[in-house]
Amino acid sequence: MTALDRLLGRIAAPYRATRLAATLCAAATAVSGTLLLGLAGWFIAGAAIAGVAGIAAVQGFNYLLPSAGIRLLAILRTLGRYGERLLGHRAALLVLADLRVALFEQLVRRPLGAGERTSGEAAALLIQDVQAIEDRFVRAPAQAAALCGIGAALLLTLLAGTAATIALAAILAATAAAAWTAARRWLPGPAADVQRQIAELKHELVEYAAASPEIAAYGLTASINAGLAEQAARLDAARLAFARGEARLAALGLAASGIAMAAVIALSHGSLPITLLAVLAAAGASEALGALIRSFGRDAVIAAGLARLEQLAQANDRKQAAPARPAGERLTLPGTPQVTLAAGERLAITGRSGIGKTRLVETLAGWRDTPDPALLIDGQPLDAWPPEARRSLFALSPQNAAMIGGTIADNLRLARPGLAGEALWRALEAACLAEEVRAMPDGLSTWIGDSGARLSGGQRKRLSIARALLAGRRWLLLDEPSEGLDPETEAELCRRLALWLDAEGCGLILVTHRPAMLPLAATQLQMEG
Repeated sequence: MTALDRLLGRIAAPYRATRLAATLCAAATAVSGTLLLGLAGWFIAGAAIAGVAGIAAVQGFNYLLPSAGIRLLAILRTLGRYGERLLGHRAALLVLADLRVALFEQLVRRPLGAGERTSGEAAALLIQDVQAIEDRFVRAPAQAAALCGIGAALLLTLLAGTAATIALAAILAATAAAAWTAARRWLPGPAADVQRQIAELKHELVEYAAASPEIAAYGLTASINAGLAEQAARLDAARLAFARGEARLAALGLAASGIAMAAVIALSHGSLPITLLAVLAAAGASEALGALIRSFGRDAVIAAGLARLEQLAQANDRKQAAPARPAGERLTLPGTPQVTLAAGERLAITGRSGIGKTRLVETLAGWRDTPDPALLIDGQPLDAWPPEARRSLFALSPQNAAMIGGTIADNLRLARPGLAGEALWRALEAACLAEEVRAMPDGLSTWIGDSGARLSGGQRKRLSIARALLAGRRWLLLDEPSEGLDPETEAELCRRLALWLDAEGCGLILVTHRPAMLPLAATQLQMEG
């Protein structure tokens, strides 16, 4: 059993009763449908023979019970189909929703550089690849129902003789084996190509959408559209190849259906009504077999998405003891000489661009898992504190902070869900952004657009600082906090941050190349390469 199977098993466990009910409804649908076909065929043939035989035969023919049975089976089939669709899709959608949450949590926990994905690839993973396995849950009741329908058909065919039943069973088994083999030969390649082309197209669309202002400014729209059209054409070609494989499988099932009905007619030892009953039962069995054959084709689609999901599921599946959480009483940073900070102390890190200042603070914050024997937390090397443990200690405002497509309040509450408006305003005051937010028509409810597109660069920077302040961590990490600010705002930000740090008692590690921010820290570390 793979890690993904175990993860799906855990997630699907609460919905086991719903899935069982869906399976029972599907089985009732298949059995009632097969019985309905057979009974209707027998009834029509029997009524026709009675009509030909004369008035006495017509009067002696009991049409009430068969017609009542036909109505009952039709009602059962309708109710069963409704229940199977309702319960099966409900369970499937709930399982997939929980699966996306579990995989997203795993994506968020991974350090930068550990299987790093673009936004387009992440979207394809959480949407397309997860959606591909929806069929596993939707089809599970249908597969059980198909077997029940085939079993009911074989029982009805027994009325026409053992030879007809054996022939029907042999044809169905041979067809299923041939379809299973053919599906694994014809479909995996096209299915994987479809999934890959969809992922690439989504990746390009997301990346181009993010760069849409630059594309418009440089007049690249026509060339971008041409490239997307080529990508879409490759996707269409992959889908066509997959559809052709499915069509060949369907043709195989259709041919087997005709052969099965012909064999039942040739080998039947019953009367005409019984023979017609058995023939229509064979048709019902062939229809059920067709559902199984279609499921073989969908298995190829599922397999194409499983490989990428399996990697995340393996990380989610590993059972680790909860990592020890550092106290954060003392930090030792690499340098010449090394710098050791006690809790509540402040350090400014300077140095030329590219020397590793940003990597250092991202490693401390648990965004990266870069080994550095000279970097110590509470006297222990970095390896002693996994990223999950470090994240509970540090709050980072990076150079280019990510913003969600929501309101100002939504983005601030990412630090700590449920914060009251008073706390949000206090953090905005410390970040020198409160006055500008109050001037906005909707205040904290102002929509900032995708990635904060409706804010200026300086406003996004200060919103990120306010969010880091609200996290309530023991250490605050600021990477170029005054970038894009005018001198007056920069000086005021420095003053207000000092007041916040004094009031909260948290330590600070500041990365900056602007002298105006240096008074915020008592100690300075010049990084040299």
